[in-house]
Amino acid sequence: MSMKAIRTVAIVFLPSFLIFGQEFEVASIRPAPSVQGQAIGGLHIDGAMVRYSALSLKLYLGIAYDLKNYQISAPDWMASDRWDITAKLPDGSDPKQIPEMLQALLRNRFQLKMHRETKEFPVYGLIIGKGGLKLKESLADPVAEAGETPTQSVNVAAIGGGAGTIVTYGNGSYLTLGDNKFEGKKLPMSTIAAALARFADRPVVDMTDLKGTYDFTMEFSPEDFRAMMIRATVAQGSVVSPEALKLVDASSGDTLFNAVEKLGLKLEPQKAPIETLVIDQALKIPTEN
Repeated sequence: MSMKAIRTVAIVFLPSFLIFGQEFEVASIRPAPSVQGQAIGGLHIDGAMVRYSALSLKLYLGIAYDLKNYQISAPDWMASDRWDITAKLPDGSDPKQIPEMLQALLRNRFQLKMHRETKEFPVYGLIIGKGGLKLKESLADPVAEAGETPTQSVNVAAIGGGAGTIVTYGNGSYLTLGDNKFEGKKLPMSTIAAALARFADRPVVDMTDLKGTYDFTMEFSPEDFRAMMIRATVAQGSVVSPEALKLVDASSGDTLFNAVEKLGLKLEPQKAPIETLVIDQALKIPTEN
């Protein structure tokens, strides 16, 4: 098994928890309003203003510390309660420091106490299949080729409803789940692996060593697509009806694997040590803005 795709760290307490670095100039955290029939979440950066919409504390921690959902051990409420964050960057700061600023904000307002440790996980390694890669590499970005500076505005958004889910990453990059298929455009392998993990029974780790971005379509029967969406709902901790679980049992468990193989990829069962973040203590309601 290739270990270079996995960061292995001994059990440690994070020194960064004790070091107060760069912080937002001002920031507010408020409960996110609910939208009937759909869920909307996202990130918008425009100049000095940073706005996150309708994300759970667990998702914010994943963004701040660059961790996947399965790498965060936390109480259930941290994955269900949704919050809006609006913050202003201090003068002269670099947007690359936003994760560090978000760490400090969450740590202070939610009075977080946490530590890191490494755990052995059963995973699927996403590798290139024996027949070679069949994915279509995305067309080159003419702006990047010309050496032009892209806009300073950044938008990442997810909208989910009865018709499916659309995740946009900006600059023409997106992922859609709906109409019995998955469609992706201009996605790196790490994002593809994270998307597949939503529908698998274990984490998916990118081990392809591919550096480009790719376009793809994965199609399913209505029955298999419905079952996969139910599996994803259960994996996120939501309760579904016994009737829905029967639909999962009646579907083929190989559906996702077969679709991945059509792309020239393979999900290979493995075990790997993966760094995790363990939440020891947190406030359910953040301190005053």
